[in-house]
Amino acid sequence: MPEPAGLDAIFDRLETSLRRYVPPLVARTGGVKGKRDYQLWSEKAVEVAGRKRDEVYFAGLIVQKGYVGFYFMPVYTHAEQSAVFAPELLALLKGKSCFHVKRLDEALVGHVDAALATGFGLYRERGWV
Repeated sequence: MPEPAGLDAIFDRLETSLRRYVPPLVARTGGVKGKRDYQLWSEKAVEVAGRKRDEVYFAGLIVQKGYVGFYFMPVYTHAEQSAVFAPELLALLKGKSCFHVKRLDEALVGHVDAALATGFGLYRERGWV
């Protein structure tokens, strides 16, 4: 299991990647009591699956016990597009939209960056950003 300091380094590096999308996305922290988190939201009124929403979640990070959770909604909301994400990244997917990142190297950072760019493009195509 990675040391807490190692998890903070992973979080910091991935947060740098997410920050590139602010603006137009809005960053929020403190949404998960007792845990370090960083979230990106689109504060645009949209309709998703027939329901009106004032905002749409895009991605986020939470330091969990033993890993950094990288929560990435485009892999869930655009499941038909999952083939465009790198197999090395998809191997970390646990559940519908959470990737468990225990180790981070430049190759994985590149895969995360590519996924963020693809996901942001998908949100923009749907008018969610």
